[in-house]
Amino acid sequence: MTGPAPARAAALAACSDARRRAGRIRDIIRTQSAFRELSAPDAALATRLAVGAVAARDLLDEMLFSLVKRPSSVEPRVLDCLRVSAFELLFLETPPEVAVSQGTELVRSVRARAAGLANAVLRRVAAEQRTRIEAARARLSGSAFDIHDLRLVSGLPAWLLARIAGDIGIEAAALLARSNLEPAPVYVFCEDAAALAPFSPSATDLACVYKLDALRELYASGIVQAGTVVASDLAAQRICAVVADLCRAELLEIGQGGATKTLIIARRGSMRITAIDVHESKVSSARKRVIRAGLADRVTGLVFDGTHLGDERLPRELDRSFDTVFLDAPCSGTGTMRRHPEIASSLTLDKIEGLAALQSSLLDAASARVAPGGHLIYATCSVLAQENARVVDAFLASEAGASFSRVRDDSQTIPAPGSCDGHYCSVLARSA
Repeated sequence: MTGPAPARAAALAACSDARRRAGRIRDIIRTQSAFRELSAPDAALATRLAVGAVAARDLLDEMLFSLVKRPSSVEPRVLDCLRVSAFELLFLETPPEVAVSQGTELVRSVRARAAGLANAVLRRVAAEQRTRIEAARARLSGSAFDIHDLRLVSGLPAWLLARIAGDIGIEAAALLARSNLEPAPVYVFCEDAAALAPFSPSATDLACVYKLDALRELYASGIVQAGTVVASDLAAQRICAVVADLCRAELLEIGQGGATKTLIIARRGSMRITAIDVHESKVSSARKRVIRAGLADRVTGLVFDGTHLGDERLPRELDRSFDTVFLDAPCSGTGTMRRHPEIASSLTLDKIEGLAALQSSLLDAASARVAPGGHLIYATCSVLAQENARVVDAFLASEAGASFSRVRDDSQTIPAPGSCDGHYCSVLARSA
């Protein structure tokens, strides 16, 4: 036996590591030496397999367990192998006989005596389940499809797809479903297009933003780590451009995270930025990125809970008004599930309710820091109305929002094959 190909072995190692550590698959991939040793095509395949197996895990398990007499007897390492191989069979264009053979070899590499079971199960996946996926894809090309078809194509939970379809419409939900297991496009912000020349950039309609085929060689060059180039989805970069265009002098950014938007906004303008985040580790990491990018003279980062911005006693840096306040609200991330495949399996109705309550609290508190005549910008990477327009509508109807009004139509992008992620943005102005 020749054993599994290196790309599939690397994908298996990443999935097993993610399961044992309850970690994020993309973070784990970045730390796996096996991925760095692969050729570019093999690394792309390994990433697709690992991310896909995590993204479609619940659907894959349902299909696999229906073909096994005693699902509880399947060892975790063997199940990891079957998930990776079933994903390849169902969602990639690999010839079935190759995917079945490689899946059998994957299982043999971790538990030799289970190879026969793997071969039998994967053959049935190819014969029975693959046709279900193909039929669902065909129905999505027409008009007679339902939530079950969206689940088969996307691997997402039916309840979540129904919720999304209710908010954005079944046709838009179908676009999201079709894109969920596809690689997300890569966009970067860079003021010097010449620096991207070796990476074959394609210009977009947004200044200084380019689309790339892949980030692997770009990261290896070191210019991302230095802050010269910032990787961020096109829809997120459009929000940064809105913030930079509106801010005259002083920006308060709430929910800085890793400073990706901070860097882009700072590059697009000359404003001073005070950024806060409730997580000390994120503020520390963001500060290091800001320093490396040479922007420490204009960007101040603080550990602070944004829900307390309306309090009477505040740190000196926050005890004032800002001409622009940007709330990048914590959210479900339903617009970025193809980039973060763990999102869907961790979401619940209660969690969404809790996030909406937190978003409302943050928006109310943030409004207290907006100067008369200034702007309050609310953004999420969600496609759920409960986290987006309903939060803003409730704020405008409240006492805190009485002096604010929308100054432009809210924007909402929807993930689609080859297109940007799902982001929401609402721009409010305070009366002078």
